[in-house]
Amino acid sequence: MSMEGVQQAPISAIDEGLYSRQLYVPRRPRALPYVLGHKAMLAMSVSNVLIVGLKGLGVEIAKNVILAGVKSVTLHDNGLAEVADLSSQYYLQASDIGKPRAHASVARLAELNSYVPVSVFDGELTEQELVKYQVVVMTDATLAEKLRVNEITHKRGIKFIAAEMHGLFGAVFNDFGDEFVVHDQTGEEPVHGMIAGISAEETGLVTCVEDHRHGLEDGDYVTFQEVEGMEALNSSPPQKVSVSGPYTFKIGDTRGLGTYKNGGIFTQVKQPKTLSFKTLKDSLENPEFVISDFAKFDRPAQLLIGFQALDAFRSTHGFLPLPRNEQHADEVLNLSKAINARNASPIDIDEKLVKELAYQARGDLPPMAAVLGGLIAQEVLKACSGKFHPVVQHFVFDSLESLPTSVALNERECEPLGTRYDGIVAVVGREFFTRLTNARQFLVGAGAIGCEMLKNWAMLGLGSGPDGFIFVTDMDTIEKSNLNRQFLFRPKDVGKLKSECAASAVQAMNPDLKGKIKSFADRVGPETEQVFGDDFWDSLTGVTNALDNVDARKYVDRRCVYYRKPLLESGTLGTKGNTQVVLPNLTESYSSSSDPPEKSIPLCTLKNFPNQIEHTIQWAREKFDALFKAPAENVNLYLTQTNYINSVLKEPGTAKEIIEGVHSFLVTDRPKSFDQCVAWARFRFEEFYANDIAQMLYNFPVDAVTSTGTPFWSGPKRAPAVLQFDPEDPAHLDYIIAAANLHAFNFGLKGERDPKYFKAILGGVSLPKFVPKSGVKIQVNENENVNSGSADTAELEALIKSLPNPNTLAGFKLHPCEFEKDDDTNFHIDFITAASNLRATNYSIANADRHKTKFIAGKIIPAIATTTALVTGLVCLELCKIIDGKSKIEDYKNGFVNLALPFFGFSEPIACPKFKYHETEWTLWDRFDVHGNLTLKQLIDKFKNDHELEITMLSSGVSMLYSFFMPKAKKEERLNMKMLDLIESVSKKPVPAHAKALVLEVCVNDREGEDVEVPYVRIVVR
Repeated sequence: MSMEGVQQAPISAIDEGLYSRQLYVPRRPRALPYVLGHKAMLAMSVSNVLIVGLKGLGVEIAKNVILAGVKSVTLHDNGLAEVADLSSQYYLQASDIGKPRAHASVARLAELNSYVPVSVFDGELTEQELVKYQVVVMTDATLAEKLRVNEITHKRGIKFIAAEMHGLFGAVFNDFGDEFVVHDQTGEEPVHGMIAGISAEETGLVTCVEDHRHGLEDGDYVTFQEVEGMEALNSSPPQKVSVSGPYTFKIGDTRGLGTYKNGGIFTQVKQPKTLSFKTLKDSLENPEFVISDFAKFDRPAQLLIGFQALDAFRSTHGFLPLPRNEQHADEVLNLSKAINARNASPIDIDEKLVKELAYQARGDLPPMAAVLGGLIAQEVLKACSGKFHPVVQHFVFDSLESLPTSVALNERECEPLGTRYDGIVAVVGREFFTRLTNARQFLVGAGAIGCEMLKNWAMLGLGSGPDGFIFVTDMDTIEKSNLNRQFLFRPKDVGKLKSECAASAVQAMNPDLKGKIKSFADRVGPETEQVFGDDFWDSLTGVTNALDNVDARKYVDRRCVYYRKPLLESGTLGTKGNTQVVLPNLTESYSSSSDPPEKSIPLCTLKNFPNQIEHTIQWAREKFDALFKAPAENVNLYLTQTNYINSVLKEPGTAKEIIEGVHSFLVTDRPKSFDQCVAWARFRFEEFYANDIAQMLYNFPVDAVTSTGTPFWSGPKRAPAVLQFDPEDPAHLDYIIAAANLHAFNFGLKGERDPKYFKAILGGVSLPKFVPKSGVKIQVNENENVNSGSADTAELEALIKSLPNPNTLAGFKLHPCEFEKDDDTNFHIDFITAASNLRATNYSIANADRHKTKFIAGKIIPAIATTTALVTGLVCLELCKIIDGKSKIEDYKNGFVNLALPFFGFSEPIACPKFKYHETEWTLWDRFDVHGNLTLKQLIDKFKNDHELEITMLSSGVSMLYSFFMPKAKKEERLNMKMLDLIESVSKKPVPAHAKALVLEVCVNDREGEDVEVPYVRIVVR
């Protein structure tokens, strides 16, 4: 037995800096899904995983599992590395040829995650060895070996996954034992809501507060709390739900529980589900499938027989069928027919489908390895944790539509030549492979998706030919939290540019790319059009987005429409992923549709009437800026800008707040020592959690009623309670420690952390007694205008006069706190957690731990390597279609996946809408191309003569160049101006020197004098 690789202690505590994107989960209203969470991560951290087979699929599974963080990964593959393995096995190099694959790969895999020991086992897979593992994954194994191992694993309660891949075909099988418990089938956050009423009847009707959908489904279970009048419900076991409407649902018998009075919260309770799996031997007799593409629902059963036939062929001959060999394909077809005939329920066999499987038996495509490797790795994590619903039991996937049709595929075209690309050529042929190598692709973004994309491109040899090239840009640098998804990066790369490190890493994977990748550190936007100009875009064959924000995606999308380049879009959100194909003259663009905007928290709810922890976290996040960022920034502006006060006074709505902040930091609350920072923090505690609440209850007592006689504190409004400061309460002291240290940071003072020090100082802080004021207005409704920021002129003048003269503070500068969620030593998340939880305690809202607070306040987007790998694989399969020149929209697929369920959905891209003027049809991809720097009159005449269209208005950006209602003198003056001069004259700024063409928007009348919509105008002026 050989043990190699990094041997570290197993995970005893979760490294949040590394695993942050796959740990956290926010609650509504963001409604993002769980990815894994702490409980699942801890379950994974005690799981040992064995991966058998280290070709392309095996290494992809190993990579994703190691990044996710299990206790250990053991590799088993005694086969010797061959040249063809380099088609998809990115941790093998030419120097590894002839070495055992597992030994050659282990060191590079071990680098991925120092918390996961990676080793090699060379011996026989005996029962004695297999019982050491919680999960066994087998790839590239014979059916006989899979049946033998599965018999042992099923008997001993070990989770078993088998997989194989041949060209554009792949299959997965799961056996997680007789009783596998799924603790959370979907990973979605349990829904909860506030109650407006509960009826007393045989099936009690629960009504939610107005405009709040409950989000439940029939068969869900809920518990109750804070129900008044039917208090017995608060301690009852989970109640089964029957949905009666979007705002109502029914539960069990509520008679005898009293009469509902007020309040109440329901919370969905996830129910565990027990699954029973059959062995591979039993399952083959009556297989159960998860459908990967409902347009191919009849293929999985046929292909499962085809895979068995391939195994039978290999058992007979000792090798797999040769690419495009008719004799071998016919033999596989006959074997398939024989296997099918022996089945209890024979099915119809598509001979072309089975023969195509035989043709591609030796195929080894990186995108397919990415798709299957992402899926299988997620199944491993499910097996370890019981989180998410596993595949039951077979999953068969193919992407036959990615097979090139523009070239003739035959045995000679696909025969191996002893190169690293033999596994690819076996499927697509040498002619198409040459097209891949000569593609010129632009990758925008080198984060998680970007790293996976570059890996796939490198393995495919994309851009490595004489005319090929890869461009990649990303302005970001590498952070620690990137390392568990962005697998091209290592700890030594933290702080370096992503684009440069990613390019360097994939050139090491495939040396053919050396000198064929150019990395940029520029954002793709209007400000870099001199970098990414006409010549750059014109040289491309396509663009792939790997971005994490919508605005940047839309800009790249507009560029692709303008330059008529195909665009591949993708994104992930935890276990969910999507892909979109944007094709010139065929599909709509990315910008053609958009998600609805996120529902924002009403201001009155945030400021005065929180009822969920999200409300208090957002409030605390805003308090962070209001206390530690904005005042310090405003002080610096006051000290450096001579007219600062005058500019502030021009904004009367915020003038008082800004000037008071400057006055506070320079006069009343300017600390000379850290002791004074502690006292300042104590005053803030009293202000926010005692005085403000006392004022609220003075305005609206607990027993207050509205004009209609209903209790004021009902529905979503929760009556608060004043907090009495207690230095022995950890939550109270945490707030003081964080706030005092942040205030000290503003002023460059040294902080403290010792609780004893703080308690000693706090004992000497005296506070004035608070007396509620009459006449204070508190915003109750969203549309109610309560102007608390105004002040009379005399009050403002007095504040301004009391400010020190900036000349007396020469060299004085404050240090604003720029929120940074990933530094656990800077007190930022500490403050927000403490501030949020104290406010939640005011309003009797369940507190949130630091993890959850960090997730919501930091707006962390959940992510995991498994989904990222799968989605990029799907994108690359679509890229092959684009390079093949497929011209029918039905040849392409947009995809949506959710690995938690698991669910795969594919659909044709949406066709671009068609418009019409006169007899001419046009789409968003069309435009009027005009060459030459014409005069305005010449342009107007050209439209009249060439298109029978009368220009009534013409604009460039925000500049109106011409309109039919323009004064005659101005119109006459402009008609004879050249377009370039006219645009520069009206916009009062020069056209950038790099701009060869200008975009004009036109309003026109058709030949009948009716206003008609037409494309934009592109006029080439240089």
